[in-house]
Amino acid sequence: MTIRYGYGTNGLTDLRLDDALGLLADLGYDGVGLTLDHMHLDPLAPELAARTAKVAARLTELGLGVTVETGARYVLDPRRKHGPTLLDADPGARAARTGLLVTAVQVAADLGAHAVHCFSGITPEGTDPDTAWKRLEESITPVLDAARAAGVPVAIEPEPGHLLADIAGFHHLRTLLGDPEPLGLTLDIGHCQCLEPAPPADCVRDAGPWLRHVQIEDMRRGVHEHLPFGDGEINFPPVLAALDATGYQGLTVVELPRHSHAGPEMARTSLDFLRSKGAPA
Repeated sequence: MTIRYGYGTNGLTDLRLDDALGLLADLGYDGVGLTLDHMHLDPLAPELAARTAKVAARLTELGLGVTVETGARYVLDPRRKHGPTLLDADPGARAARTGLLVTAVQVAADLGAHAVHCFSGITPEGTDPDTAWKRLEESITPVLDAARAAGVPVAIEPEPGHLLADIAGFHHLRTLLGDPEPLGLTLDIGHCQCLEPAPPADCVRDAGPWLRHVQIEDMRRGVHEHLPFGDGEINFPPVLAALDATGYQGLTVVELPRHSHAGPEMARTSLDFLRSKGAPA
């Protein structure tokens, strides 16, 4: 198999970024899912371009690929988890999230990343679906324009509980926007197990043409909890075989953000598990 594995820095928040990158290279990972956050390449701190250049040099030195992820919990608002979103009632708040994603596109271009990840956000209370989808269209369009100019795809992730919650929601947005070339899909394998009507391997096959980023972890049906491999219900060999068959060339990033306290060990055992299931790095 030719799957290229990465590990998300949102599961290594107790490590300095340089140490996290060194760890992943030593373990044999092909790359890293780099979440822009205050402890790892803060997108709001001064001298971002210079700091990004240093990270790019380190990635090159270690031979690691990268995707840029934007799921930091409190990077924009220290009191509101994942806020503001692209769906907020306040236009200024929506613009702040759009601005962060445009910045992420530039960081991704400077790093040579294969994609920028994002999500829609939860529909605010009292907002009807048509209004929410309209806000998402308007908010993400400048991001897609920046992505087109930079040559870096935007990979939106269906998140349980969000407006764009599933693969059908991705296709709805794609249709609303006129199928723009920069828009692709982040497929989270655990989310497929959690809520998609089809089995995860079928989800992978169906999503293949639009895959721009993949996240992976174990999960149980109906419960949105990212679990270490072997603690959930997913049968991984057919999932990995289906992923390999799509020809997807980006990173498949382990996402265990609630296990940062044991990040180095989780990174080691996760790669061992995935390799044992028939998809060597």
